Amino acid sequence: MRVILCLAALALIVVAVAVEASHSHSSTDPDQAAFSAFMKKHGKTYAHDEFFSRFQIFKSNSAIIKEHNKLNHTWTMGINEFADLTFSEFHARYTGYKHRDNSYLRSKNAPHNLHINAPAPTSVDWRTKGIVTDVKNQGQCGSCWSFSTTGSLEGAFAQKNGNLVSFSEQQLVDCSAAQGDQGCNGGLMDDAFQYIIQNKGLCTEASYPYTAATGTCQTTCTTVPGSNIAGFTDIPSGNEAALLQAIAITPVSVAIEADQQSFQFYSGGVMNAACGKNLDHGVLAVGFGTDPASKLDYYIVKNSWGATWGEAGYIRLVRGIDQCGISDAASYPHY
Repeated sequence: MRVILCLAALALIVVAVAVEASHSHSSTDPDQAAFSAFMKKHGKTYAHDEFFSRFQIFKSNSAIIKEHNKLNHTWTMGINEFADLTFSEFHARYTGYKHRDNSYLRSKNAPHNLHINAPAPTSVDWRTKGIVTDVKNQGQCGSCWSFSTTGSLEGAFAQKNGNLVSFSEQQLVDCSAAQGDQGCNGGLMDDAFQYIIQNKGLCTEASYPYTAATGTCQTTCTTVPGSNIAGFTDIPSGNEAALLQAIAITPVSVAIEADQQSFQFYSGGVMNAACGKNLDHGVLAVGFGTDPASKLDYYIVKNSWGATWGEAGYIRLVRGIDQCGISDAASYPHY
């Protein structure tokens, strides 16, 4: 089992300098115009000696995106806040993982209420049921595991109590080291669930706001009444039938491998590109269905890179082939 590290979604903000020279050719150079628009949209500024190299990277990435979109794929790529990064930079800056033996922890939390042989619904989308908060943004902090954890807690809490509450990722980042999490250096959703159990709940995001940095654990926020969970269920690794049954019950915390160019520029559709199973990113499965155009079955996955990435912050991953390892380390809290 691996500690889940994360891809971040906050645009890089570097030393600000004047880049008026970039605009002089924008009327005649479509790439220059596109780069200027990209910089404005994502608040990008560069040091003078970096501007040209970032422009060349942007042009190269734009060409890759255009070439991909010419082909008959079931998913599209688009310019986003990562378009000024090479793939190696994207990989080095926003991914990582550490091996960890978590078999004992998972064995204690075998599924207690999944009927794997029972038929699953043809589709589920918890976003339409009022139990999924808006897409959040983890920034340049390896805290995806905390967003995955709060997402599944928010769903379970809303189902039990009838109201949707946005819970604090920062509390988990700052306070769950004793359970094994490492703040912005990565963590595991199961460890975060253990913290919630031992802490007898979690505070709201408003009372313990996110900073995208590991800080000192604060004890001044008030734990939300009813947010304490009785336990959590670990879904059998690699069992997609069990994962579907779990998602039909509640939103589920899942881990995937996301250190791929297909993720870097994903903009929509059912993503069925090869992406490996070297888990490095914690996300939230909030539903599943079948795409009417491609006829592909898919999972609906909530990311934590902001709403400008993907399908308003979501990605649809093909199901039935354990895409990106989605069924290898899935879990959810229960009351």
